[in-house]
Amino acid sequence: MQSPTQGSTAEQIVSAVGGPENIISLTHCATRLRFELRDAAGISQPAVESIDGVLGAVPQSGDRYQVVIGGGVQTVYNAIMNLPDMRGAKGALSDADVKAAARAKARGKVAWVDAFFEYLSDSFRPLLGVLLGGSLIIAIAAVLDALGIVPFQGVDRATAAGATWIFWDAMWRSVLYFLPVMVAYNAAKKLDVDPWLGATIMAALFTPEFMSLTDTAKFPGTTCTTNPTLGTESCVATIFGLPMQLNGYGGQVFVPLMMVAILALVYRFLKKVFPENVQMVFVPFLSMLVMIPLTAFLIGPLGIWLGTGLGAGLAWLNTSAPLVFAIIIPLIYPFLVPLGLHWPLNALMLANIQTLGYDFIQGPMGAWNFACFGATAGVLFLSMRDKDTVMRQTATGALAAGLFGGISEPSLYGIHLRFKRIYPRMLVGCLAGGLTIGILGTLFTSGDVRGVTTGAFAFTSLLTIPVFNPIWIYVVSIAIAFFVAMVLVIISDYRTPEQKAEALAAREQAEADLALATAAPVAATSTATAAAAAPAATATLVATAVVGSPMAGRVVSLDDVEDKVFSSRALGDGVGVVPTAGRVTAPVTGTLVTVPKSGHAFGIKTDDGVEVLVHVGIDTVRLKGEHFDVAVTKGQRVEAGDLLADVNLDGIREAGYDTTTIVVVTNTKAMASVTPITGSDVAPGEPVIEVTR
Repeated sequence: MQSPTQGSTAEQIVSAVGGPENIISLTHCATRLRFELRDAAGISQPAVESIDGVLGAVPQSGDRYQVVIGGGVQTVYNAIMNLPDMRGAKGALSDADVKAAARAKARGKVAWVDAFFEYLSDSFRPLLGVLLGGSLIIAIAAVLDALGIVPFQGVDRATAAGATWIFWDAMWRSVLYFLPVMVAYNAAKKLDVDPWLGATIMAALFTPEFMSLTDTAKFPGTTCTTNPTLGTESCVATIFGLPMQLNGYGGQVFVPLMMVAILALVYRFLKKVFPENVQMVFVPFLSMLVMIPLTAFLIGPLGIWLGTGLGAGLAWLNTSAPLVFAIIIPLIYPFLVPLGLHWPLNALMLANIQTLGYDFIQGPMGAWNFACFGATAGVLFLSMRDKDTVMRQTATGALAAGLFGGISEPSLYGIHLRFKRIYPRMLVGCLAGGLTIGILGTLFTSGDVRGVTTGAFAFTSLLTIPVFNPIWIYVVSIAIAFFVAMVLVIISDYRTPEQKAEALAAREQAEADLALATAAPVAATSTATAAAAAPAATATLVATAVVGSPMAGRVVSLDDVEDKVFSSRALGDGVGVVPTAGRVTAPVTGTLVTVPKSGHAFGIKTDDGVEVLVHVGIDTVRLKGEHFDVAVTKGQRVEAGDLLADVNLDGIREAGYDTTTIVVVTNTKAMASVTPITGSDVAPGEPVIEVTR
């Protein structure tokens, strides 16, 4: 059962993207809701980002739209899909249909590049949870090893650690070892191939029978040699009279990606050849018959060669020019991650761990991640100082996801890409962290392994610090990256002066509206108390039947008011008045419960409990009282028609603000009916709203 807050967030998101009828399909990744819409042109990004629980919004090519939620994306996704209005919409097109349609759309001259990176991204993204889980398990092991409690490292660790802790070791290695099978499943699903077929073909190279082919005593035709550089053993068996290179495929990712790409061609060809009623038997059978040998003889060795070659090239750069390498990695990641172009490097990390037994990319990458989190911490500091509730909530969620999960997307999409001043400051943090790793790595590490390394695929968070070696170099580097980025953001702010002024005015407007909406109920309580003390007096009161116009002008519907808070009727039903004169009078008889210093609004509580808000102009709180000559004070009793303020309409218009004045009954839900009277020119005091208690 979803909470009211989740349900409200879900409903607001669906409404903001155009309603259920505008949604073709909805999926999600680790942090984002991914919409395929019929028309994304009319979506207001600020409106989406203002929803409680939304960290950011990312319009994409075509009519695709992403809403960044963070770690709670699954809960919000479920809440949306369980909305009554979504039950009919979500079956409009299947996810496969949507993906096929997306691929069919023209995406420019580099459509194949888009498709390639989508293939990489969708093959890895569903595995982020188990990869993160595995990285935390190895982090615990690393802490125990560092404290001398359990010896997880070294050649004799199997004997020294004992069966219990070797089993613990198996818990995280299971993710890495069987990663090719998982990637094959996801990649096949991405290319509309039976995912179990992709997983089965890859799993054939993990069977005990295949692994036993390296036993030269059992199979005299098998020959094995040792690579003097890598220290790895390579075996070749004779199968069907042909040489087959035998490799350990645990942790390999290039092999399943290449295999599934070819499998998709074979699979589609076979589905065209065989009638539908026999496809279930012959398509999987012949696919396995073709692809398992092809993978074992050709694709597997080729994928190993590709991964080893790329890893060796980067290893050479890391060894020959560790300073250059340590600077390049954190500086390119901020541009790769938003575009999804970081997946090839992630694949190389996994290949390095499998081939070399360690990876040297993740250390410098940590400098980028912590510079990213440091910039978010700077934003959080400023939002707390400025009492910016919305940004504080956004930054808090993003920072928690980063520091404890190593996930940068909430920070990137929720904050950094929205405020362009952040990136230059974050890049300085990346440079400082990378430079620190490069200098310390050059001075204090030597041999074939330079800089910071790790033996596990780890999300660079606070919890995974122990998996890096030398740990002190890594800690110093990420700390410098974090604090440099944070301090630069705090000193110079993440907003332009115009953005800062706009945010300040928006907050003041929100506070004023909140005060107007909440002050009347407080007054109602006081009135009720007074009524209980003097029942005879209240018996003579006359019920409010109409609300008069506070100004001379043209009465319009709230639908025509350029303020989403009022037009949505969140503060109650009523009308707008396009004024022709600046004299503002009381629309009803009652007590003034709200008169802000800016003089742009007045809240009046009538004796019989009708709460009326008069709001002069749109966003005029930003004028801070300029052009407003207020004639009343809070707590004062006024009669209908009494002067509230004189307003310089021309001055407000020249300042760039809409003078439309809103009149709403803020406790509309407590009334039997509230009926606006629109479409006519009125003088002050003429009825614009009819009220029935």
